Amino acid sequence: MNTDLNISVSVIDSLAEITAEQWDACACPEGANGRAIDPFTTYRFLKALENSGSVGPDTGWETRHLIARLKGQVIGVMPCYAKSHSQGEYVFDHNWAHAYEQAGGRYYPKLQVAVPFTPATGRRFLTVPEYAQIATSALLQGAVQLASQNEVSSIHVTFCTAEEAKAGVESGLLHRIGQQFHWYNQAYEDFDAFLAQLSSRKRKAIRKERRKAQAFGGSIHQLTGDEIQPEHWDAFWHFYQDTGMRKWGTPYLSREFFDIAQQELRDDILLVMCERDGQWIAGALNFIGRDTLFGRYWGCIEDHPCLHFEVCYYQAMDYAIAQGLGRVEAGAQGGHKLARGYLPAAVHSLHWIAEPGFRRAVAKYLKAERNAVDEEIEVMTSYGPFRNSSSDT
Repeated sequence: MNTDLNISVSVIDSLAEITAEQWDACACPEGANGRAIDPFTTYRFLKALENSGSVGPDTGWETRHLIARLKGQVIGVMPCYAKSHSQGEYVFDHNWAHAYEQAGGRYYPKLQVAVPFTPATGRRFLTVPEYAQIATSALLQGAVQLASQNEVSSIHVTFCTAEEAKAGVESGLLHRIGQQFHWYNQAYEDFDAFLAQLSSRKRKAIRKERRKAQAFGGSIHQLTGDEIQPEHWDAFWHFYQDTGMRKWGTPYLSREFFDIAQQELRDDILLVMCERDGQWIAGALNFIGRDTLFGRYWGCIEDHPCLHFEVCYYQAMDYAIAQGLGRVEAGAQGGHKLARGYLPAAVHSLHWIAEPGFRRAVAKYLKAERNAVDEEIEVMTSYGPFRNSSSDT
């Protein structure tokens, strides 16, 4: 494919068709000087999904990554998949698919510009910084051309940045807003400094909850890098399977993904593991960005009061404070996070729909949805646990 910017855009069916250096120069140019801002768009993470069989022809996530080149140099890449279903996306369009097919259309396959199974905000138009504007334009044009040539119903750019959402709207894409809960580190010296910002009732409730959780009869370990050993993945696989079966029916990630994570991703990972009587009984998997800790998966083989909150939320906050990270993203959904200091935050996606009538219907729906989400974020923020005045101590 060629764009009017004299940039060629091609499609690859495997990351093996591009080098890690070429991809990461676009996905995480800051990584040359330290940790990547977004660990999920790195070559090593996406390649782990591919090599482990977590994505591929038999999963409904078929690789169709776009590569933009200028005079042979890779200046932009886009993580893109042909989807035959709507699982593992966390921006729900099942009703769109049902309505489209009820009207006689064929909704699948569609193109999904995203990181599979990962509801974390990050750039989706990945470019070499000095070519950001022209490479972004070329990637967008290339995606639309790919969809048109293959008679694909739609393109969905999910969990993009607010800046990308604004640029997408200016290019004629439809804008969707959703909601998550994020915790913000206000340069707290320790967890008690965070608690001091809460109302007395919420502060006491969290302290009580932590005491109850930590009385489960064992110990909690924060593991990263070389501290993580194969035995931890053996245990975590059982935790992940239990959660996956209950939430999705079938776990998204294969067992091999965790073996590859041990070899290639452990420096990007924080595992919070609970041990009791010499056995690992619960754990949470987090990924570490330059300024954000991303909570991803939790599971257990024993139930203990409040342990989920301790391992997934409070331990993540402890780690962020200790490491000077600015934010914890605790994943999708979960209004219960509000009482624990996580505030509602808008998340963005962009949508291109080929059929004009269906596009108009979706645009009308999204306008009403955006208004409703904005109102909900405002209301929920007002119900947060933070002190409203100096008298509320």
